[in-house]
Amino acid sequence: MRGNSSAYCIALAASLLLASGNSTALQLNGARTQGGLVIGRVAPRERVFLDSREVRVSPDGVFLIGFGRDAPSEVKLLVQNRDGVRVEKRLSISKRSYKVSHVNGLPESKVTPKPSDMKKIREDNAKIARVRKLDSAEAHFMTGFIWPATGRISGVFGSQRILNGEPRRPHNGIDIAAPRGTPVVAMAEGQVALANSDMFLTGKTVMINHGHGLTSIYIHMDRITVKRADLVSRGHQIGAIGMTGRATGPHLHWGVSLFNTKLDPALLVGSMEGVN
Repeated sequence: MRGNSSAYCIALAASLLLASGNSTALQLNGARTQGGLVIGRVAPRERVFLDSREVRVSPDGVFLIGFGRDAPSEVKLLVQNRDGVRVEKRLSISKRSYKVSHVNGLPESKVTPKPSDMKKIREDNAKIARVRKLDSAEAHFMTGFIWPATGRISGVFGSQRILNGEPRRPHNGIDIAAPRGTPVVAMAEGQVALANSDMFLTGKTVMINHGHGLTSIYIHMDRITVKRADLVSRGHQIGAIGMTGRATGPHLHWGVSLFNTKLDPALLVGSMEGVN
C-alpha cells in the first residue's frame, strides 16, 4: 500500500571509508541537505558524535542524524572505535530556498488565539514535546518509509507566512489535501506514542515513535483508528483525513522529527506519482 519503500530501506551503500585503529566502513545514506535525514552504519560497539553530541547507535551499528530547516552549511561527524580512537569527517549540508508569502488584512482572531485558548494550546504542545523527547532503542525506521496518504500537495516543508506583518513559524511538514475519510497510514513501523482526539490547533492527532528519536505526526484527522502503545506496521491504517482543529479544508498535515529537529517528509519518500 502506498508504494515507495524508498532508498532508505536499508541496503545502505558504503559512501565513506574511515581509517582508524581497526579499519571500518562508515556508511551514510540520505539527503545531506536542510531538512534531510541520514541513516548511517558503523561497526558494532563504535560510538558516533554529531557536533560533539553523542548519537544513539544500535547494537549492529545503525544510527540517525538529521538537519533542520536552517541547518549550517557544514557539520562535524566523529566516529570513535573500540580502542577509543576518533576519526573526524566534515559533512557539507546543501542550502535550500523556501517560499515566503504575505497575507494582510486578516481579523486579529484569525492570527492570534484568544487568551482563554492559550492554556489548552500550551497543554497540547507539552504533550507533543514529550513524545519528541523519546529515545527508544528499537530501530523501527529500518522498514523504510512510504507516503501516509495520497492527494494534492497543498503545503510544503519550510514555507513561511507573514500574517498582518507578523512572521509565523515555518511550516514543519507537508499538507496533503484529499476528501474527508481518505485513509491515513503509518509511514513506517513504530509504536503509537500519542492518540489524542481533542487538540485545539491540530484536532485529532496521532504520533508514532519509530526509534532513535525519530517520530512522525499526523494531524487534522477525521477519525483515529489506533490507540496509544499500539505497534503498527508500515502501511497500517491509523485514521482518516479530516479538518479538525484549526484547518480550513480537509487535509493531512504530516510531519517528521528527529527529537526537536524538524525534517522534510518529502525527502524520505520521493515522488507521489504512481503511489496507490
